[in-house]
Amino acid sequence: MPNDPTEKKLHPVTPPKKVPKPKTAAGRKARLDRILAELNKLYPNVTCALHHNNAWELLAATILSAQCTDERVNKVTPGLFKKYPTVAAMAAASQDELAQDIRSTGFFNNKAKSLIGAARKILADFSGDVPKTMAEMLTIPGAARKTANVVLGACFNVHEGIVVDTHVQRNSQRLDLSKNSNPVKIEQDLMKIIPREKWFDFPLQLIYHGRALCVARKPKCAECKLDPLCYARDKTV
Repeated sequence: MPNDPTEKKLHPVTPPKKVPKPKTAAGRKARLDRILAELNKLYPNVTCALHHNNAWELLAATILSAQCTDERVNKVTPGLFKKYPTVAAMAAASQDELAQDIRSTGFFNNKAKSLIGAARKILADFSGDVPKTMAEMLTIPGAARKTANVVLGACFNVHEGIVVDTHVQRNSQRLDLSKNSNPVKIEQDLMKIIPREKWFDFPLQLIYHGRALCVARKPKCAECKLDPLCYARDKTV
């Protein structure tokens, strides 16, 4: 029988010890350039997975996404934004009622408090508009650097940092782009080596890659085009 054209092409996985590690700065840069080029081929048109119509909706959705899947958040936000269509409406919400509205996203009491606090802060200090700088974003309840980077990059094309979620954390370590486990330190490591114009797309590409192939358990190394560049110890050889 002819091969199924939909069948995934697998290849022998390169054992970690047989992937040469560059010993010079030039070699490390060349390897990084190859990684970035391959990610561009694999995931050329990455977009934020959280559905939104404006910066406020993305901020709220990102707050809800903590310890929750984007898929679940996208199921909750249509009804949420219909019930609370503006920043002012969210600011006036009952915390107990809002908590029940977002219950399925987990940690709903804390998230309800953050959403109302964020709305009130934006109304009081920013005339109802989500601010466009990292310093201002970090004054908003519920908005740490990850949330701020998502909103600034997706809505304003402002690149002041790199989003580090669990996928970016795991795959930055696997690809030896950072030896740290702390998200803040990983972000600092990545900002030193990733071109600024890639600060928004690069973490999204790692997130897509982390969901598609470089999963937490049993990564699909035989399907991965980055295999010849990867010397992660937990490769599925």
